[in-house]
Amino acid sequence: MKSIYFLPLFLLTMTNDAFSQSGKTYILVHGAWHGAWCWDKVIPLVQARGHKAIAVDLPGHGHDTGRTSDISLDDYVNEVVKTVNAQNGQVILVGHSMSGIVISQAAEKLGRKKISALVYLDAFLPRDGESLFALVDATLKNLTPNSRKPMLVENLIVSEDHKTNSVNPAMVAEIFYHDCAEEDKEFALPRISKEPIAPLATPLHLTDDVYGMIPKYYILCTESRDMDKTFLSTHVPCKKVYKLASSHSPFFSMPEKLVDILNEVK
Repeated sequence: MKSIYFLPLFLLTMTNDAFSQSGKTYILVHGAWHGAWCWDKVIPLVQARGHKAIAVDLPGHGHDTGRTSDISLDDYVNEVVKTVNAQNGQVILVGHSMSGIVISQAAEKLGRKKISALVYLDAFLPRDGESLFALVDATLKNLTPNSRKPMLVENLIVSEDHKTNSVNPAMVAEIFYHDCAEEDKEFALPRISKEPIAPLATPLHLTDDVYGMIPKYYILCTESRDMDKTFLSTHVPCKKVYKLASSHSPFFSMPEKLVDILNEVK
């Protein structure tokens, strides 16, 4: 966390409104089992560049874990849409992992008037009619002999009612945070939550006229151990594909390099 602690004090005390007057606005959406807390290192670094950054807690995550099993994809999307509509002007939507499907469906609802770009951080990048589960199947089928072993699939634990899943606690650190500092692991591991299954099984409704017209950027984490997403980075045309030699969690392991990339996105 040194990079945060040594930022000039005035940068940390300025409000997001001040940043937004001349900079860009980033809406940061966490992946499965995580929460807005995973962006804690990223937000002050984005602000230090003169931009605004808002991390969203999707329903059932972060500070909202009281309700999980009956959450839908619409619930996720509506939370993002509400956050975006509360901002002045256009925003850049950044989705990590699972939330690639969330930002895609939200962008379809919001359109180019509100969304200037979509950034997929080692995320699921969908076409019309696909669900996250369908994307997982396609990704597994397109793994090459040189692909890393997809550790996540074999370490999922499904609840008895089949409404939520979780990750094998003994493997979470290895799957998500293998290159992260011990203090980051100690921060993240107690905050990992259950994930509703319904949003993952819901097909998306996307159109060429709306979703297809919004510029897309992909950040591929080349050392990610959950699942090699090389296939996904080419699944839908992107304006640019970046590569980070990081785990699935560069917001912890290399936040400065991640923010360097985000800063390039128009």
